[in-house]
Amino acid sequence: MTPKPYLTGHYTPVADEITATELTVEGVLPPELTGRLVRNSHNPKPGVTPTHWFKGSGMVHGIRLREGRAEWYRNRWVRTPALDGAPYLTEHGPDLTASTAGTHVIEHGGRLLALCEANLPFELTRDLDTVGPFDFDGKLHSAMTAHPKSDPVTGELHFFGSSPFPPYLTYYVADRDGHITHSAEVPGATASLKHDFAITRHHVVFVEGTVTFDPTEHSGIPYSWQDTQPARIGVLPRGPQGAAAIRWFPIEPGSMLHVANAYEDAQGRIVLEGPTVDRKGFQLSWNWWVGAPGRGTEPNTRSFNRRWTIDLVGARVDERVVDDLAIEFPTLNEDFVGVENRYQYAISFPDQHGLGGYGVVKYDRTTGERRTHQAGDARLPSEAVFVPAAGGTREDDGYLLTVVSDLKQDASQLLILDAAALDPIATVHLPRRVTAGIHGSWIPDTTL
Repeated sequence: MTPKPYLTGHYTPVADEITATELTVEGVLPPELTGRLVRNSHNPKPGVTPTHWFKGSGMVHGIRLREGRAEWYRNRWVRTPALDGAPYLTEHGPDLTASTAGTHVIEHGGRLLALCEANLPFELTRDLDTVGPFDFDGKLHSAMTAHPKSDPVTGELHFFGSSPFPPYLTYYVADRDGHITHSAEVPGATASLKHDFAITRHHVVFVEGTVTFDPTEHSGIPYSWQDTQPARIGVLPRGPQGAAAIRWFPIEPGSMLHVANAYEDAQGRIVLEGPTVDRKGFQLSWNWWVGAPGRGTEPNTRSFNRRWTIDLVGARVDERVVDDLAIEFPTLNEDFVGVENRYQYAISFPDQHGLGGYGVVKYDRTTGERRTHQAGDARLPSEAVFVPAAGGTREDDGYLLTVVSDLKQDASQLLILDAAALDPIATVHLPRRVTAGIHGSWIPDTTL
């Protein structure tokens, strides 16, 4: 049997958990990089072949940096009931603790949380051991998105729970200490896949694309592209009564997994950006995710950065593709979440014809310039996490941290790039090749 593509190459799972200390460093690690880079990945246990890439059990990889040293690397499975085969659907309904917990890992209120959008968060220790499911002291009654947004001004965590069944969408706000202060069902939402969303200073922005719930899809992820599902953007005012005032704006068919950012411009319009795929692009990615015919094409091969400008007064949306490079995993200096940002970062992929390659991309949204750090042959970088430089005054004063999977060397490195010029500053050699993963976070020591 041909191996599933998401179990081969850069995505080959690791078979065990290890801890290694005093890692080799080339170059000089900036001393302000004192904390942990944590990354999540789909990594089924040996002998397990999930029917979809997204169904692989979560494994968190961590790299501890401290005052110019790389103290340790460790990897741990998130020990949820699903890791040992517990089903999500039971005779009593969904088990929100039966999670892969393999999409993202964040810190909020001093807690380290592994996330998967169909389930409850799972709390981890600072050494990546599993504590257990976390339901915000009983106030989280639904699943939680893997893409919450932390407001850099208030410290609040904005997030949502989505479901293929009513209520389709529930919006939550937690204070900086991790206590839910607001929740509301969002009227008018549908079963469309909602993986990510955005906040601005005054609004919350949801995207419903053309991918929606499909009970006939048997990969274990019951969603598919359906032309009958209208694509639209929902905008609601922030505040206790905001959900009831949501407005929906039609957009072109497509599917967006990840938001780059959103903000209100000088004219009061909402500007939203993120990579999207058309129907063909979605099908190419889906074929890879499930190991279907046509899986030779990598995912994200038709994923292009798109911008929507939403005129709330005129009830119009201007929509355009702003770049023709295949990208995914957009990031930014998170001090600019919800306000106008000049710089965005992403990971580039070969297009559907195999042209282009892996790299870390920087966009200057003011000049339109695109700069790329080419990763090199058979080297796939992970999502580039921005860390501000000490004493920095410009938006791009900082560092990009990315874990590179090197197939030729069967190894991985943590690469630290200057976020302004994309020049390498330091490299940390890891004790194994790390499975290509999804999302991660930089956790300064001061927050845990």
